[in-house]
Amino acid sequence: MSQLHDPYSALPPVPAFRLRSADIADGETLGVAQTSAIFGGPGRDRSPHLAWDGHPPGTASFAVTCFDPDALTVSGFWHWALYDLPASVTELPAGAGDADGDVTSAGVRMLANDAGRRGYLGAAPPPGEAPHRYMFVVHALDVPTLGVALDATPAWLGFRLVAHALGRARLSPVFGLPAPS
Repeated sequence: MSQLHDPYSALPPVPAFRLRSADIADGETLGVAQTSAIFGGPGRDRSPHLAWDGHPPGTASFAVTCFDPDALTVSGFWHWALYDLPASVTELPAGAGDADGDVTSAGVRMLANDAGRRGYLGAAPPPGEAPHRYMFVVHALDVPTLGVALDATPAWLGFRLVAHALGRARLSPVFGLPAPS
């Protein structure tokens, strides 16, 4: 890719806060657990551990998303969309994005990703492409609930996130597969 597009740079600016993880790091290659087996690879489709702090005062809830802006589509690819996370929750364990994970029992809602599966879908770029970026973002929001229906798309959730954003924290690991021999 000759020019890397950052979709968040076009949004209204909001303060940044700190996001950290025991499983992923900015610019580093994703581990097998955070990649997908959807095309027969060894991945485990396991969302990473995420923890954050320093969010703006007045934060009433959080949303967590994972987006691949490098997917060969005009709209990128949403891997994960979790929202209505209470403001008292500032850490998610690895696997919180599992479709049957216990995070949803706390009133948290999870949309289907762009593959139509509810929960986290790991990285699965086509072999031979330059490594893709996976933008894990925690959004600090000014409302306790977004009123987004479970049959909505992650793009619709994105509109609501922009309208209620107080701050964002980001980590962008990468992942690519070698070209077949």
